[in-house]
Amino acid sequence: MDELDVGALSHRYGPMVLRRCRQLLRNEEEALDACQDVFLRLIERRSRLNAQYPSSLLYRMATNVCLNRIRDRGRRPEDPDEARLHEIAVLEEPGGSSYARLLLEWLFARHPETSRAIAVLRYVDGLTLEQVAAESGMSVSGVRKRLNRLRQDMKR
Repeated sequence: MDELDVGALSHRYGPMVLRRCRQLLRNEEEALDACQDVFLRLIERRSRLNAQYPSSLLYRMATNVCLNRIRDRGRRPEDPDEARLHEIAVLEEPGGSSYARLLLEWLFARHPETSRAIAVLRYVDGLTLEQVAAESGMSVSGVRKRLNRLRQDMKR
């Protein structure tokens, strides 16, 4: 298997990866760092990756890097005062976003990491089931089953 030409992929798909990171992280500096992380991971794994569909590969990698950053951000905020100010700024009703965040953390802790990525692709990005299946490398029925399990757990 030929190794990936990371420079060419970075030149061609870098803007797409950065847009994805901005969309998920909503912070310019963090999005730039995440974009760099995507291409660093690509360099580290270039001999093992199959880039038959490079845009899908990079989109999925960007999504996973960003979701990991979001998860880590919740576990250990870099600046507790800044994190608290942000929570207060986005708070619509007392306890509302905190409860929603706790509920999502509980829900996603009970399911595979890929289920979280599938849910983001479907409900945040608005992709169709077919598009989510193509991005995740699963079948449409597999995606549908994962989303149904998430919804069933949420109802409980």
